[in-house]
Amino acid sequence: MHGPVRSAAVYGCLGHRLTPEERAFFRDARPWGFILFRRNVDTPDQVRALTEALREAADDPDAPVLVDQEGGRVQRLGPPHWPKYPPADAYLRATNDPLAARELARLGGRLMAHDLRAVGITVDCAPVLDAPVPGAHDIIGDRAFADSPAGLIPLARAQAEGLMAGGVLPVIKHMPGHGRAFADSHKDLPVVEATLEELEAWDFQPFRALSDMPIAMTAHVVFTAIDPRRPATVSKTAVRRMREDLGFGGLILTDDLSMQALSGTLAERAAAALKAGCDIALHCNGDLTEMTQIAGVIGALKGRAKRRADAALARLVREVEPLDEAAARERFAAGLAGKLDAKRGPDVGEAQA
Repeated sequence: MHGPVRSAAVYGCLGHRLTPEERAFFRDARPWGFILFRRNVDTPDQVRALTEALREAADDPDAPVLVDQEGGRVQRLGPPHWPKYPPADAYLRATNDPLAARELARLGGRLMAHDLRAVGITVDCAPVLDAPVPGAHDIIGDRAFADSPAGLIPLARAQAEGLMAGGVLPVIKHMPGHGRAFADSHKDLPVVEATLEELEAWDFQPFRALSDMPIAMTAHVVFTAIDPRRPATVSKTAVRRMREDLGFGGLILTDDLSMQALSGTLAERAAAALKAGCDIALHCNGDLTEMTQIAGVIGALKGRAKRRADAALARLVREVEPLDEAAARERFAAGLAGKLDAKRGPDVGEAQA
């Protein structure tokens, strides 16, 4: 059981090792989880030591540790110690066979889970479910599995299932959709003026199709048809639509609160997101001053939010799907070269990931 009371937050840290100040803050703040970035990654031994130190600081051996490991432009663990994975759109580019593409996406997810679990990372902020429209900002671009909801849904589900089979929880993002954004929400506030009918027919479809996933991340995007004044992350109307219309019953995590799409102080952003109905506030940059501001307004994870958090963690498999790593990596490379036999199924063997 996920024991002591935790705060409704996920925090980052600054470097390869925790400072005494970070340890003290995490001990007092007791966040639900943590997130790593490239600045936190050196060698496998170092990352493993860091994830252990984070859990020790929070006094929680089961505290989730998150990372953005999509492949392509968004891959925090990479060469020389970890393989380079392709962007999401590479799977359909590698083969005209949708079954082969789906198997390749699943295999990629399974291999990424193998890498992450080995160093103590248990949640991957992937797959991307955003379906770009022509002319949209390239912030999504090749991170999308396909150029239509129908094309991306089976591939996104395959990657998510590969992650879960390897003992890592997926996070679908960016709900309810970032594919129409004509701005990068890291720097500006995107405003989408599509009608509700257009959103239903395109943007919402992937999230509705994968509404059974354990965790979702919000979009810092204004949808004028839903709430003309507030980005989805801090909009009660938008979060209600995620629950009732898209049918998502899992844990809702904000996108990074320090992104420039949001306004107000960090404390105001965190309070607004939780008031809107998000379950967990995510702060990524490791700035201790900002984290302290957020901790001042973040309460304990309780009620329905705690039940959703516990339910998400309960989906972490303890006995992962067997993997013959060498054969699987060879098969993955062959698939990317357009030589995957979709009828063979996943590589399995005696070795456990």
